[in-house]
Amino acid sequence: MTNTAKTTLPWGSTKPTALLVLADGTVIEGKGLGRTGSIEAEVCFNTAMTGYEEILTDPSYTDQIVTFTFPHIGNVGANAEDIEDLTPAQRHGAVGAIFKADITHPSNYRAAEGLDKWLTQRGIIALCGIDTRALTSFIRENGLTNAVIAHDKNGVFDVEALKERARKWSGLVGLDLAKDVTEGQSSEWDETPWVWNEGYGHEKKKDIHIVAVDYGVKRNILRLLAGLEARVTVVPAKTTAEEILALNPDGIFLSNGPGDPAATAEYAVPMIKKLVETGIPMFGICLGHQLLALAMGAKTVKMHQGHHGANHPVQDKETGKVEIVSMNHGFAVDAKTLPQGVEETQISLFDGSNCGIRLVGKPVFSVQQHPEASPGPQDSHYLFQQFAKMIREHKKAA
Repeated sequence: MTNTAKTTLPWGSTKPTALLVLADGTVIEGKGLGRTGSIEAEVCFNTAMTGYEEILTDPSYTDQIVTFTFPHIGNVGANAEDIEDLTPAQRHGAVGAIFKADITHPSNYRAAEGLDKWLTQRGIIALCGIDTRALTSFIRENGLTNAVIAHDKNGVFDVEALKERARKWSGLVGLDLAKDVTEGQSSEWDETPWVWNEGYGHEKKKDIHIVAVDYGVKRNILRLLAGLEARVTVVPAKTTAEEILALNPDGIFLSNGPGDPAATAEYAVPMIKKLVETGIPMFGICLGHQLLALAMGAKTVKMHQGHHGANHPVQDKETGKVEIVSMNHGFAVDAKTLPQGVEETQISLFDGSNCGIRLVGKPVFSVQQHPEASPGPQDSHYLFQQFAKMIREHKKAA
């Protein structure tokens, strides 16, 4: 009788088709998803339970691998409406993703395709089937770490070469990524926030003009700005103060974005300083917040593990009010370096780090969190209304 039994791996085990190789030489094996290949990046963890598509397409995650602490990612599939970067074809956002459980078949009326197929189209390398709690604990204890994520369908890897790449990658400190993710030319934006069963609208009433400086801006930020009954002009990161003033703005917005703010500051700070001197109302978010602080003479620092999630408590120092907000940053403003004339307005209740500033006597303020809530709670939506009020009051007084 011919033996037709097949040779298999030991019972209960499978050959890994993806690796996460950390800079210290640690090798984590899992199942590969999305694009095949390999790439160097910084590994962080995100504690949000929803909004994985918005997270992965946020340009602020450029050159990062996102570890999702929520175990089931992909249940609602993916669609074209929830993408956050301005030019999806350029794929600005996370380069890698790590999940605990396998991606399941999507179950949601808005799903256009499964997450695995979407990851492949997006060019994101992903890995699943590992203990994400252990990886999260590693980051909490050791800090944000550089790594290489690799996916090969046949499970063939040169592990020593991957270790060397992870060890040698320079990381995000000193890296200006805003110049890589910003749009190449100015554009007009009029799309307004999503409404259930209707989708996105378009703002027709435009009684104020906001110029948004794009360091890696998210779509939902621009939607909320347009929803203020505003004409919104988006300009590239390296636009000069003179070019912005030539657009005759009523308000100026400094966007979120990736990389080291101290590196982006080389060209951003001179521009911001000149605009602050004009007295035109200004509002900054995330990287925009850090750049405003740098322009005023403060310093930024690299954080141990960063803030990434949609459940972060932030306290207003004046009112004592606590807001639950969305966060995504690995650098922070050093509150001890804030100069006279710059007030700290908000702090993180997780670690006491700075989350907001305002300039005394000027209509200029910024926050570290993402008040556009995409994803996340909407506790801070009022900040956009506050900005609009400042603009209209300034315009009326002019």
